[in-house]
Amino acid sequence: MNEPNPKAEDQPAAAPRRKSSGVVMPHAPYWHQRLGAWLVFALIRTVAATLRCQWIDRSGYFNQGPVGPGIYCVWHNRLALCLIEYYGYAKKRNQTPGMAAMVSASKDGGFLASILECFGVQPIRGSSSRRGPQALLELTGWAERGYDLAITPDGPRGPRYVVQPGIIALAQITGLPIIPASENLDWKIQAKSWDRFQIPLPFSRCEMIFGQPIRVPRQASDAEREALRQELERTLKSISRD
Repeated sequence: MNEPNPKAEDQPAAAPRRKSSGVVMPHAPYWHQRLGAWLVFALIRTVAATLRCQWIDRSGYFNQGPVGPGIYCVWHNRLALCLIEYYGYAKKRNQTPGMAAMVSASKDGGFLASILECFGVQPIRGSSSRRGPQALLELTGWAERGYDLAITPDGPRGPRYVVQPGIIALAQITGLPIIPASENLDWKIQAKSWDRFQIPLPFSRCEMIFGQPIRVPRQASDAEREALRQELERTLKSISRD
């Protein structure tokens, strides 16, 4: 696994603002969010070290030796272990310099962005409801630099287990394959949030699963994109067990 980077430079907390150009600026993390993020990072690493993991690769994507960048996607309620899965399996088998991941531009998104930075991931702030087009352009830029990308296709507000079209558009623009991923825990706590967020318990058995990649042709029509969106949704559901 890459060495974590818990010492990201602090930024002052600020309300979202709009430049004169019309560009929406995301909420910067507060200092206490950065502190809390480091504690969550340490807790995730500690709990993950106790898990009894079974790696299940149904993708066939990693069978041909080191591979290039892809768009990794996981349901929003499985974020807790998604980077453990990525660094524990995918990153060992590819040649990319790192990962960039989309995170909400909201205040809560600032906390998650700080956690990603602890894992050495570049957060890109945006969602379907705020700063989406800008975030899509930024993700495309990181893809051009050879980075893996990551999205929660049903986040940040749901509905749960419904793939939004943004990931299909990103795959069409970048030409990168979408790689579905999921984690299934025997012992966990499920929060009473919209996504029933899953909190892993120590010493749980955990299936780390990769599904078959989905590619979106550059010239795909609206109907073809919708069909691929539904295919991705079915694949993610098939590898996820509540």
